[in-house]
Amino acid sequence: MELVEIKHELDKIASRIEDFRGSLDLEAKKARIAELEMQMADPNFWNDQDNAQKTINEANGLKSYVNSFEEIEERWENMEVSYELVKEENDQELFDDLQEELAGFISDVNEFELQMLLSEPYDANNAILELHPGAGGTESQDWASMLLRMYQRFAEDKDFKVETLDYQPGEEAGVKSVTLLIKGHNAYGYLKAEKGVHRLVRISPFDSSGRRHTSFVSCDVTPEMTDDVDIEIRSEDIKVDTYRASGAGGQHVNTTDSAVRITHLPTNTIVTCQNERSQIKNREAAMKMLKSKLYQLEIERQQQELDDIRGEQKEIGWGSQIRSYVFHPYSMVKDHRTNMETGNTQAVMDGDLGIFIDAYLRSQIN
Repeated sequence: MELVEIKHELDKIASRIEDFRGSLDLEAKKARIAELEMQMADPNFWNDQDNAQKTINEANGLKSYVNSFEEIEERWENMEVSYELVKEENDQELFDDLQEELAGFISDVNEFELQMLLSEPYDANNAILELHPGAGGTESQDWASMLLRMYQRFAEDKDFKVETLDYQPGEEAGVKSVTLLIKGHNAYGYLKAEKGVHRLVRISPFDSSGRRHTSFVSCDVTPEMTDDVDIEIRSEDIKVDTYRASGAGGQHVNTTDSAVRITHLPTNTIVTCQNERSQIKNREAAMKMLKSKLYQLEIERQQQELDDIRGEQKEIGWGSQIRSYVFHPYSMVKDHRTNMETGNTQAVMDGDLGIFIDAYLRSQIN
């Protein structure tokens, strides 16, 4: 890269920063932060822990936007100074440092822009993520455990907290089903890109003949709904079952029937929760999950009606193959919605989903 190209990139970033400023409404965000901090200083703030946590999450989310923007502004100003210094000194080492810093800066600006795309209703919410293996027994259940690790690693990289709401181990290996609550600002906004069927092609470690196998796991993602969302669930429309909770490997977490399964009869929607020792708390958590699923179903129903009116034929992610992970005869992960692909399968399985999520979110801008 020549010095003139670096200047061109800095000018482009300056233009993007102005666009960010126009979209962010910084003064309004700072005023809201001040208002939330006043609420947090109230001696009675923690009397209602759920509302207290919502307030803290909102404040942290707003601070993240404001601080990230101000950091980008400051870094751009420093790089402008560095550019002028390199221009005057004509020093190769300074030039190399500036070029390296610019590459990282562009990446961070892109990441910030991606966060700004997460402006849809409930994007900022926590996410409920479920994995369900398809046909194939141990093969698919092992694939589900690999995806479980992948999403746990992704959450760690984002500093999200992960709670296991329900875990059903496979008979021989892997996972029969698992439900995670992933907590963090924009957790749903990022992870909604993962909803759909994930396909694996590999040489099976469970096949003594070393044959190639294809496995499928469906991933469902919904926003965790707050109590202020108006979704009516009538008592006569639900069936509640209790059973003994169990952990990975089949060990019993406790000896009482504390785990809860709720079936919404009109839609045949089923949710389960077993992470709490108390049946009451598991039921509360399961009802939240049910509310989230019913909300998602309503959104999909409305979208289907719009598509029918427009004459559009769109596959719902639940039943469609969104991404293929090929480990043999070559290494590649490809997203079929955006055609984004990479040969670094290990990085993806270690939770590096950024290129796929970025491409998906940008593809949704109309």
